[in-house]
Amino acid sequence: MREVMTDLLRWWREGGVVGVGSVVRTFKSAPRPAGASMLVGPDGTAVGSVSGGCVEGAVYERGEAIRDGEPPELHRYGVSDSDAFEVGLTCGGIIDIFTERISRQTFPELESLAASIDAGDPVAVATVIAGTAEQLGRHLLVRPDDTEGSLGSQRLDLAVRDDVRGLLAAGRTATLTYGPDGQRRGEGLQVFVASYAPPPRMLVFGAIDFAAAVARIGAFLGYRVTVCDARPVFATRQRFADAHEVVVQWPHRYLQEQLDAGAIDRRTVICVLTHDPKFDVPVLEIALRLEGPDAPAYIGAMGSRRTHDDRFDRLREAGLGDVELARLASPIGLDLGARTPEETAVSIAAEIIARQWNGGGQPLSALDRAIHVDPVADHPAAPELHR
Repeated sequence: MREVMTDLLRWWREGGVVGVGSVVRTFKSAPRPAGASMLVGPDGTAVGSVSGGCVEGAVYERGEAIRDGEPPELHRYGVSDSDAFEVGLTCGGIIDIFTERISRQTFPELESLAASIDAGDPVAVATVIAGTAEQLGRHLLVRPDDTEGSLGSQRLDLAVRDDVRGLLAAGRTATLTYGPDGQRRGEGLQVFVASYAPPPRMLVFGAIDFAAAVARIGAFLGYRVTVCDARPVFATRQRFADAHEVVVQWPHRYLQEQLDAGAIDRRTVICVLTHDPKFDVPVLEIALRLEGPDAPAYIGAMGSRRTHDDRFDRLREAGLGDVELARLASPIGLDLGARTPEETAVSIAAEIIARQWNGGGQPLSALDRAIHVDPVADHPAAPELHR
Protein backbone atom coordinates (compact mmCIF):
# COMPACT_ATOMS: atom_id res chain seq x y z
CA MET A 1 0.00 0.00 0.00
CA ARG A 2 2.99 2.27 0.45
CA GLU A 3 3.19 3.09 -3.28
CA VAL A 4 -0.47 4.17 -3.52
CA MET A 5 -0.73 5.90 -0.15
CA THR A 6 -0.62 9.46 -1.51
CA ASP A 7 -3.76 9.00 -3.63
CA LEU A 8 -5.52 6.86 -1.04
CA LEU A 9 -4.95 9.40 1.72
CA ARG A 10 -6.08 12.28 -0.48
CA TRP A 11 -9.42 10.59 -1.24
CA TRP A 12 -9.76 9.54 2.42
CA ARG A 13 -9.27 13.15 3.59
CA GLU A 14 -11.85 14.34 1.09
CA GLY A 15 -14.38 11.91 2.56
CA GLY A 16 -14.37 9.61 -0.45
CA VAL A 17 -14.83 5.85 -0.58
CA VAL A 18 -12.14 3.79 -2.32
CA GLY A 19 -12.12 0.17 -3.47
CA VAL A 20 -8.74 -1.38 -2.62
CA GLY A 21 -7.50 -4.72 -3.92
CA SER A 22 -4.33 -6.03 -2.23
CA VAL A 23 -2.19 -9.08 -2.92
CA VAL A 24 -2.16 -11.09 0.31
CA ARG A 25 -0.57 -14.34 -0.89
CA THR A 26 1.45 -15.43 -3.90
CA PHE A 27 2.49 -18.79 -5.30
CA LYS A 28 4.78 -19.77 -8.17
CA SER A 29 5.55 -17.03 -10.73
CA ALA A 30 3.31 -14.34 -9.25
CA PRO A 31 4.12 -10.99 -10.90
CA ARG A 32 3.70 -8.76 -7.80
CA PRO A 33 4.61 -9.42 -4.17
CA ALA A 34 2.26 -9.63 -1.20
CA GLY A 35 1.30 -6.11 -0.17
CA ALA A 36 0.97 -4.69 -3.69
CA SER A 37 -2.28 -2.75 -4.01
CA MET A 38 -4.59 -1.29 -6.62
CA LEU A 39 -7.09 1.50 -5.92
CA VAL A 40 -10.42 2.23 -7.58
CA GLY A 41 -11.09 5.84 -6.64
CA PRO A 42 -14.43 7.58 -6.03
CA ASP A 43 -14.31 8.89 -9.59
CA GLY A 44 -13.30 5.54 -11.09
CA THR A 45 -9.60 6.35 -11.39
CA ALA A 46 -7.33 3.30 -11.14
CA VAL A 47 -4.05 3.67 -9.23
CA GLY A 48 -1.40 1.02 -8.64
CA SER A 49 -1.10 -2.58 -9.76
CA VAL A 50 -1.59 -6.04 -8.31
CA SER A 51 -0.35 -8.15 -11.19
CA GLY A 52 1.63 -6.09 -13.67
CA GLY A 53 -1.39 -6.11 -15.98
CA CYS A 54 -2.51 -9.76 -15.79
CA VAL A 55 -5.70 -9.45 -13.74
CA GLU A 56 -6.10 -5.69 -13.42
CA GLY A 57 -9.42 -5.64 -15.28
CA ALA A 58 -11.01 -8.26 -13.04
CA VAL A 59 -9.71 -6.62 -9.86
CA TYR A 60 -10.91 -3.22 -11.06
CA GLU A 61 -14.45 -4.58 -11.51
CA ARG A 62 -14.43 -6.12 -8.02
CA GLY A 63 -13.00 -2.89 -6.60
CA GLU A 64 -15.85 -0.90 -8.15
CA ALA A 65 -18.50 -3.26 -6.82
CA ILE A 66 -17.08 -3.35 -3.29
CA ARG A 67 -16.51 0.40 -3.27
CA ASP A 68 -20.20 0.79 -4.10
CA GLY A 69 -21.48 -1.46 -1.32
CA GLU A 70 -20.76 -5.15 -1.87
CA PRO A 71 -18.98 -6.88 1.05
CA PRO A 72 -15.18 -7.34 1.12
CA GLU A 73 -13.94 -10.58 -0.44
CA LEU A 74 -10.89 -12.79 -0.78
CA HIS A 75 -10.43 -14.20 -4.29
CA ARG A 76 -7.79 -16.40 -5.88
CA TYR A 77 -6.59 -15.90 -9.43
CA GLY A 78 -4.49 -18.51 -11.17
CA VAL A 79 -4.05 -20.89 -14.07
CA SER A 80 -6.19 -23.48 -12.31
CA ASP A 81 -9.19 -21.16 -12.40
CA SER A 82 -11.74 -21.71 -15.15
CA ASP A 83 -11.49 -18.01 -15.98
CA ALA A 84 -7.68 -17.89 -15.98
CA PHE A 85 -7.36 -16.92 -19.62
CA GLU A 86 -10.29 -14.54 -19.33
CA VAL A 87 -8.60 -12.53 -16.59
CA GLY A 88 -5.18 -12.92 -18.16
CA LEU A 89 -3.05 -14.62 -15.48
CA THR A 90 -1.34 -17.01 -17.87
CA CYS A 91 2.17 -16.76 -16.40
CA GLY A 92 1.66 -19.80 -14.19
CA GLY A 93 1.33 -17.75 -11.02
CA ILE A 94 -1.39 -17.82 -8.40
CA ILE A 95 -2.33 -14.78 -6.35
CA ASP A 96 -4.86 -14.23 -3.58
CA ILE A 97 -6.35 -10.74 -3.58
CA PHE A 98 -8.40 -9.23 -0.80
CA THR A 99 -10.64 -6.40 -1.93
CA GLU A 100 -12.11 -4.00 0.61
CA ARG A 101 -13.75 -0.60 0.95
CA ILE A 102 -11.64 2.09 2.61
CA SER A 103 -13.06 5.35 3.94
CA ARG A 104 -12.98 7.40 7.11
CA GLN A 105 -15.63 5.06 8.54
CA THR A 106 -13.98 1.73 7.66
CA PHE A 107 -10.37 2.71 8.36
CA PRO A 108 -10.20 5.74 10.71
CA GLU A 109 -6.55 4.92 11.52
CA LEU A 110 -5.34 5.45 7.94
CA GLU A 111 -3.89 8.91 8.53
CA SER A 112 -1.95 7.64 11.54
CA LEU A 113 -0.60 4.76 9.44
CA ALA A 114 0.47 7.15 6.69
CA ALA A 115 2.22 9.42 9.19
CA SER A 116 4.25 6.51 10.61
CA ILE A 117 5.24 5.32 7.14
CA ASP A 118 6.23 8.84 6.07
CA ALA A 119 8.33 9.29 9.22
CA GLY A 120 10.09 5.97 8.70
CA ASP A 121 8.74 4.61 11.98
CA PRO A 122 8.08 0.84 12.10
CA VAL A 123 4.38 0.01 11.85
CA ALA A 124 2.29 -2.90 10.61
CA VAL A 125 -1.36 -3.10 9.65
CA ALA A 126 -3.23 -6.34 10.35
CA THR A 127 -6.39 -6.87 8.30
CA VAL A 128 -8.95 -9.65 8.68
CA ILE A 129 -9.26 -11.20 5.22
CA ALA A 130 -11.31 -14.29 6.18
CA GLY A 131 -13.69 -14.58 9.13
CA THR A 132 -17.19 -13.59 10.13
CA ALA A 133 -19.03 -10.78 8.38
CA GLU A 134 -18.45 -8.56 11.44
CA GLN A 135 -14.69 -9.24 11.42
CA LEU A 136 -14.01 -9.04 7.68
CA GLY A 137 -12.01 -5.97 6.74
CA ARG A 138 -11.26 -4.84 10.30
CA HIS A 139 -7.82 -3.29 10.88
CA LEU A 140 -5.33 -3.17 13.73
CA LEU A 141 -2.23 -0.96 13.59
CA VAL A 142 0.69 -2.45 15.49
CA ARG A 143 3.82 -0.56 16.53
CA PRO A 144 6.64 -1.70 18.80
CA ASP A 145 5.06 0.13 21.76
CA ASP A 146 1.35 0.61 20.99
CA THR A 147 -1.66 -0.39 18.87
CA GLU A 148 -4.60 1.39 17.23
CA GLY A 149 -7.94 -0.01 16.14
CA SER A 150 -9.39 -3.44 16.83
CA LEU A 151 -10.12 -6.69 15.02
CA GLY A 152 -13.24 -7.27 17.09
CA SER A 153 -12.20 -8.66 20.47
CA GLN A 154 -9.53 -8.03 23.08
CA ARG A 155 -8.31 -11.63 22.99
CA LEU A 156 -7.87 -11.54 19.23
CA ASP A 157 -6.17 -8.14 19.37
CA LEU A 158 -3.66 -9.34 21.97
CA ALA A 159 -2.82 -12.53 20.06
CA VAL A 160 -2.35 -10.68 16.79
CA ARG A 161 -0.39 -7.86 18.44
CA ASP A 162 2.20 -10.26 19.85
CA ASP A 163 2.61 -12.15 16.59
CA VAL A 164 2.72 -9.06 14.41
CA ARG A 165 5.47 -7.47 16.49
CA GLY A 166 7.66 -10.44 15.65
CA LEU A 167 6.96 -9.99 11.94
CA LEU A 168 7.52 -6.23 12.17
CA ALA A 169 10.91 -6.67 13.83
CA ALA A 170 11.99 -8.78 10.85
CA GLY A 171 10.31 -6.53 8.27
CA ARG A 172 8.14 -9.46 7.10
CA THR A 173 4.71 -9.53 5.51
CA ALA A 174 2.62 -12.69 6.03
CA THR A 175 -0.83 -14.21 6.50
CA LEU A 176 -1.59 -15.60 9.96
CA THR A 177 -4.38 -18.01 10.90
CA TYR A 178 -6.34 -18.22 14.15
CA GLY A 179 -9.52 -19.53 15.64
CA PRO A 180 -12.53 -17.17 15.61
CA ASP A 181 -11.38 -15.41 18.81
CA GLY A 182 -7.62 -15.51 18.34
CA GLN A 183 -6.95 -19.13 19.30
CA ARG A 184 -3.47 -19.81 17.95
CA ARG A 185 -4.16 -23.44 17.08
CA GLY A 186 -7.57 -22.70 15.66
CA GLU A 187 -8.78 -22.13 12.12
CA GLY A 188 -11.32 -20.05 10.28
CA LEU A 189 -9.83 -16.60 10.78
CA GLN A 190 -7.10 -15.25 8.49
CA VAL A 191 -5.22 -12.03 9.14
CA PHE A 192 -2.99 -10.39 6.55
CA VAL A 193 -0.07 -8.48 8.05
CA ALA A 194 1.63 -5.79 5.97
CA SER A 195 4.82 -4.60 7.66
CA TYR A 196 6.17 -1.13 6.99
CA ALA A 197 9.58 -1.27 8.57
CA PRO A 198 12.17 1.43 7.89
CA PRO A 199 13.94 0.87 4.55
CA PRO A 200 16.88 -1.54 4.66
CA ARG A 201 20.31 0.07 4.78
CA MET A 202 23.18 0.01 2.32
CA LEU A 203 26.53 1.04 3.75
CA VAL A 204 29.07 1.99 1.10
CA PHE A 205 32.61 2.38 2.42
CA GLY A 206 35.01 4.25 0.14
CA ALA A 207 34.21 7.58 -1.54
CA ILE A 208 35.37 6.61 -5.03
CA ASP A 209 33.67 7.00 -8.41
CA PHE A 210 32.30 3.45 -8.23
CA ALA A 211 30.64 4.35 -4.91
CA ALA A 212 28.57 7.08 -6.56
CA ALA A 213 27.13 4.56 -9.01
CA VAL A 214 26.52 1.98 -6.26
CA ALA A 215 24.76 4.62 -4.14
CA ARG A 216 22.56 5.53 -7.09
CA ILE A 217 21.44 1.97 -7.78
CA GLY A 218 21.10 1.24 -4.07
CA ALA A 219 18.66 4.13 -3.67
CA PHE A 220 16.80 2.92 -6.77
CA LEU A 221 16.39 -0.52 -5.16
CA GLY A 222 14.89 1.04 -2.04
CA TYR A 223 17.85 1.05 0.32
CA ARG A 224 18.69 3.93 2.63
CA VAL A 225 22.24 4.58 1.43
CA THR A 226 25.13 5.84 3.53
CA VAL A 227 28.52 6.60 1.97
CA CYS A 228 31.35 6.67 4.51
CA ASP A 229 35.01 7.61 4.07
CA ALA A 230 37.66 9.00 6.40
CA ARG A 231 38.82 11.55 3.80
CA PRO A 232 36.73 14.75 3.90
CA VAL A 233 38.00 15.95 0.54
CA PHE A 234 36.32 12.97 -1.14
CA ALA A 235 33.30 12.31 1.11
CA THR A 236 31.15 15.25 0.05
CA ARG A 237 27.46 15.71 -0.67
CA GLN A 238 28.28 17.11 -4.11
CA ARG A 239 29.95 13.86 -5.17
CA PHE A 240 27.22 11.61 -3.74
CA ALA A 241 23.95 13.37 -4.39
CA ASP A 242 22.01 10.08 -4.52
CA ALA A 243 23.12 8.92 -1.07
CA HIS A 244 20.82 9.65 1.84
CA GLU A 245 23.79 10.58 3.99
CA VAL A 246 27.53 11.09 3.56
CA VAL A 247 29.68 10.49 6.64
CA VAL A 248 33.29 11.51 7.22
CA GLN A 249 34.59 8.86 9.59
CA TRP A 250 36.94 5.90 9.65
CA PRO A 251 34.81 3.01 8.27
CA HIS A 252 35.40 0.61 11.16
CA ARG A 253 34.60 3.28 13.74
CA TYR A 254 31.39 4.23 11.96
CA LEU A 255 30.30 0.60 11.64
CA GLN A 256 30.95 -0.01 15.34
CA GLU A 257 28.95 3.09 16.23
CA GLN A 258 26.03 1.85 14.15
CA LEU A 259 26.23 -1.58 15.79
CA ASP A 260 26.24 -0.03 19.24
CA ALA A 261 23.17 2.02 18.25
CA GLY A 262 21.32 -1.10 17.05
CA ALA A 263 21.18 0.28 13.49
CA ILE A 264 22.49 -2.84 11.70
CA ASP A 265 20.19 -5.80 11.03
CA ARG A 266 19.72 -8.80 8.75
CA ARG A 267 18.52 -6.60 5.89
CA THR A 268 21.65 -4.42 5.85
CA VAL A 269 24.06 -4.72 2.93
CA ILE A 270 27.69 -3.61 3.17
CA CYS A 271 29.84 -2.71 0.16
CA VAL A 272 33.52 -2.08 0.87
CA LEU A 273 34.97 -0.33 -2.17
CA THR A 274 38.18 1.21 -0.82
CA HIS A 275 40.50 -1.70 -1.82
CA ASP A 276 42.98 -0.16 0.61
CA PRO A 277 43.92 -2.47 3.52
CA LYS A 278 44.15 0.30 6.10
CA PHE A 279 40.48 1.04 5.48
CA ASP A 280 38.88 -2.22 4.39
CA VAL A 281 40.52 -4.80 6.68
CA PRO A 282 39.38 -3.18 9.99
CA VAL A 283 35.80 -2.68 8.81
CA LEU A 284 35.58 -6.18 7.31
CA GLU A 285 36.98 -7.68 10.49
CA ILE A 286 34.02 -6.22 12.40
CA ALA A 287 31.40 -7.00 9.74
CA LEU A 288 32.41 -10.62 9.15
CA ARG A 289 32.31 -11.47 12.86
CA LEU A 290 28.65 -10.45 13.17
CA GLU A 291 26.15 -13.20 13.89
CA GLY A 292 22.46 -13.52 14.70
CA PRO A 293 20.21 -10.46 14.27
CA ASP A 294 23.23 -8.19 13.68
CA ALA A 295 24.56 -10.25 10.76
CA PRO A 296 24.17 -8.27 7.51
CA ALA A 297 22.44 -9.81 4.51
CA TYR A 298 25.45 -9.15 2.28
CA ILE A 299 29.09 -8.13 2.70
CA GLY A 300 31.11 -7.48 -0.45
CA ALA A 301 34.56 -6.06 -1.06
CA MET A 302 36.03 -4.64 -4.26
CA GLY A 303 39.48 -5.44 -5.59
CA SER A 304 41.54 -7.44 -8.04
CA ARG A 305 42.46 -11.08 -7.47
CA ARG A 306 45.77 -9.95 -6.01
CA THR A 307 43.98 -7.53 -3.68
CA HIS A 308 41.54 -10.29 -2.74
CA ASP A 309 44.33 -12.72 -1.83
CA ASP A 310 46.18 -10.10 0.17
CA ARG A 311 42.98 -9.11 1.97
CA PHE A 312 42.22 -12.72 2.92
CA ASP A 313 45.74 -13.15 4.29
CA ARG A 314 45.35 -10.02 6.42
CA LEU A 315 41.93 -11.10 7.68
CA ARG A 316 43.27 -14.53 8.63
CA GLU A 317 46.10 -12.83 10.50
CA ALA A 318 43.43 -10.86 12.37
CA GLY A 319 41.94 -14.16 13.55
CA LEU A 320 39.08 -14.78 11.11
CA GLY A 321 38.47 -18.37 10.08
CA ASP A 322 36.83 -20.12 7.14
CA VAL A 323 33.28 -19.63 8.46
CA GLU A 324 33.68 -15.86 8.73
CA LEU A 325 35.52 -15.50 5.42
CA ALA A 326 32.82 -17.50 3.61
CA ARG A 327 30.44 -14.62 4.31
CA LEU A 328 32.47 -12.27 2.14
CA ALA A 329 31.64 -11.70 -1.52
CA SER A 330 35.07 -10.93 -2.94
CA PRO A 331 35.79 -9.81 -5.56
CA ILE A 332 32.43 -8.07 -5.33
CA GLY A 333 29.68 -8.52 -7.93
CA LEU A 334 28.60 -11.02 -10.58
CA ASP A 335 30.55 -11.75 -13.74
CA LEU A 336 28.79 -9.46 -16.22
CA GLY A 337 31.94 -8.26 -17.95
CA ALA A 338 31.39 -4.85 -16.32
CA ARG A 339 33.88 -2.07 -16.99
CA THR A 340 32.38 1.32 -16.10
CA PRO A 341 31.30 2.38 -12.61
CA GLU A 342 27.65 2.11 -13.68
CA GLU A 343 28.10 -1.38 -15.12
CA THR A 344 29.98 -2.45 -12.00
CA ALA A 345 27.18 -1.11 -9.83
CA VAL A 346 24.72 -3.26 -11.79
CA SER A 347 26.87 -6.34 -11.20
CA ILE A 348 27.02 -5.60 -7.46
CA ALA A 349 23.26 -5.03 -7.28
CA ALA A 350 22.71 -8.27 -9.21
CA GLU A 351 24.75 -10.22 -6.69
CA ILE A 352 22.86 -8.66 -3.77
CA ILE A 353 19.53 -9.61 -5.35
CA ALA A 354 20.73 -13.11 -6.21
CA ARG A 355 21.81 -13.75 -2.62
CA GLN A 356 18.59 -12.33 -1.24
CA TRP A 357 16.41 -14.66 -3.31
CA ASN A 358 18.82 -17.60 -3.74
CA GLY A 359 19.19 -16.87 -7.44
CA GLY A 360 21.87 -18.61 -9.44
CA GLY A 361 22.85 -15.65 -11.59
CA GLN A 362 22.31 -17.64 -14.78
CA PRO A 363 20.41 -16.46 -17.89
CA LEU A 364 16.73 -17.27 -17.48
CA SER A 365 16.81 -18.77 -20.97
CA ALA A 366 19.13 -21.47 -19.62
CA LEU A 367 16.71 -22.58 -16.88
CA ASP A 368 13.83 -25.02 -17.17
CA ARG A 369 12.23 -24.26 -13.79
CA ALA A 370 9.82 -21.54 -12.71
CA ILE A 371 11.19 -18.01 -12.88
CA HIS A 372 10.13 -17.16 -9.33
CA VAL A 373 10.57 -19.74 -6.60
CA ASP A 374 8.79 -19.19 -3.29
CA PRO A 375 11.48 -19.70 -0.61
CA VAL A 376 8.86 -21.02 1.84
CA ALA A 377 6.48 -22.98 -0.33
CA ASP A 378 5.65 -23.14 -4.00
CA HIS A 379 2.22 -24.66 -3.87
CA PRO A 380 -1.23 -23.10 -3.30
CA ALA A 381 -2.09 -25.80 -0.77
CA ALA A 382 0.85 -24.87 1.45
CA PRO A 383 -0.16 -24.34 5.07
CA GLU A 384 -0.55 -20.84 6.41
CA LEU A 385 1.88 -19.46 8.95
CA HIS A 386 0.53 -20.48 12.36
CA ARG A 387 1.60 -18.79 15.52
